[in-house]
Amino acid sequence: MSDQNKPSVQGTAGHHDHGEEHFREKHLLLDPLPRGEMNAMVMESMQTTSWRFWLVFAILSAIVVYGLFYKWGVLILKGQGEAGVMRPDYWGIFLVNTVFWIGISHAGTFISAILRVFKAEFRRPFTRAAELMTTFGLVQAGFSVFMHMGRVWLAYWLFPYANQRMLWPNLHSPLTWDLLAITTYLLSSTMYLFLPLIPDMAMARDRSTGWRKTFYKILALGFRGTEGEWTHLRNAMNIFAFAIIPVMFSVHTIVSWDFAAATRPGWNSTIFGPYFVVGALHSGMGAVVMVLAIVRGTMKHMKYFIRPEHFEAIGKLMLIISMGWAYFFFNDYLVQWYGGDKWTKQLLHFHEAGPLGWMWFAMLVFNVVIPWSVLWNHKWRSSPWLIFFVGLFINVGMWFERYIIIPVSVTINRMPFTWRLYEPAIEIPMSIGTLALFILLYMAASRLVPLIPVWEVQEGQMAHKLTRFGRKTVVTVSELE
Repeated sequence: MSDQNKPSVQGTAGHHDHGEEHFREKHLLLDPLPRGEMNAMVMESMQTTSWRFWLVFAILSAIVVYGLFYKWGVLILKGQGEAGVMRPDYWGIFLVNTVFWIGISHAGTFISAILRVFKAEFRRPFTRAAELMTTFGLVQAGFSVFMHMGRVWLAYWLFPYANQRMLWPNLHSPLTWDLLAITTYLLSSTMYLFLPLIPDMAMARDRSTGWRKTFYKILALGFRGTEGEWTHLRNAMNIFAFAIIPVMFSVHTIVSWDFAAATRPGWNSTIFGPYFVVGALHSGMGAVVMVLAIVRGTMKHMKYFIRPEHFEAIGKLMLIISMGWAYFFFNDYLVQWYGGDKWTKQLLHFHEAGPLGWMWFAMLVFNVVIPWSVLWNHKWRSSPWLIFFVGLFINVGMWFERYIIIPVSVTINRMPFTWRLYEPAIEIPMSIGTLALFILLYMAASRLVPLIPVWEVQEGQMAHKLTRFGRKTVVTVSELE
C-alpha cells in the first residue's frame, strides 16, 4: 500500500475532536467547567441587576399594590356585591384563578420529583426554577381562595381545630377541601424546594459578604459538605420525591371533586380527576418553558446552563401531555353528549354556540392545534422563544378551559328563569394583581437564591463522559452513590 492510501491518524483524531466538540456544545452535562468558575457564574447572575430590572420591578409592585391589595380592600369593605357573582353564577374568576394557579404549581413537582425518580438527566439545570414556580403558584391559589370567601377575617373557621364555639368546618364546602389540599401541598413543596437548596446556600454563604452572608448562613443550616451530610440530604430528597408525587395527584383530584361531586349539568363526570391532573401538567409545563426562556434571555451566563436541548426535551413532554389532554377532553365531551340529560346537552351547545363560543374554539386551538403543529418538529421545539409562545398560548387556553368549566357552565342549570351570563368586574384587576405578584416574587427570588442548582449540574457532569468505541463516540453515564 502506498503512503497516499494510508489513513491519516491526525485526520482521524481531528474528526473525533470535532465530534466531541459537537457533543459538548449541544449537551450541558458533557461541557464541564471548573467548579469554582461555575459557582462564580451563578453568583454573578444573581448580583448583576440592570435598570430595566428595577423598572419592571417597580411597575409590577404598583400593579400589585393597586390591582391586588387596594381592590381587595374595596371588595372587603363593600362586600361581594362589587364582584360579578350573583345567581346563578356564584363561582367566578376567583375560583378560575384558584384552579389555574394550582395547575401551574404541578409543573415543579412533575419536573423535579417525577423526573428525579425516573433519573431523567436533562432535568438537572432547571429543577430549581420549576420548584419555585410551585411555591409561588400555590401562594396565588391561596390568595384566590381568600378573595372568593369575602369575609376573609373568618378564614380560621375552615381549620379543623377544637374550639368552644362548637363551630366545625363544613366538610360539604369545597373551600374546606381546597384549604386542606393547598395547605398540604404548599408545606410539602416548600420543604422539597428547601432541601436541594441547602448546598447552594452554603456555596453562596462562602462567596458573599455583609447581609447576604448572614442570610445564606441561616439558610445553609451549617452545611459543610461532609459525606454524612450528603448522605442524609440525598435520603431526605428521595423520601420527599416519592412522597410528594401522590400529594400532587391528590391535590388536583380534590379540586376536580369540587365540581364532580355536584349535580350540576356538565360537572357530574367521573373522568374529571385525571382530566384535571393532565390539564394541570399541560399549563404547568407551558409555564416552565416561559420562565426558562425569560431567565435564559435576561440573566447573565444562563445560556451556558439552559440550552436548546432542555427546551427540546420539555417540548416532547408538552406534546405528549397535549395529546393526553385532548383525549380526556373529548372523552368527557362525548360521554356527556351521548349520555347526558337534556340540560347537559343544552350546556354543551351553549359552550360552542353561546356568546362565549369563541373562547371554546380558542381553547382547542391553543391547547391542541398550536402544540401539535409546532412541537413535532425538532428544530422548532429547540427554539427558546418559539416554544415560549407555545407555552403562552397553552396557558391562555387552559385559563379559558377553567373559565368555561366554572362561570360559563354555571350559567346553564335546571331552572332556565335564573340563567344569566357572568360579567366580571373588580375580579379583573385583582386577577392581574395576582399575576403581577407571581412575577414579582420570581424576580425577587432570582436575586436572592441561585436559580441553577449548581451541585446537581456538577454531579451530572461528573457522571457523564464521552467514550470511543472504534470510530463511534457515545455518551456513557456512571451511577454516583
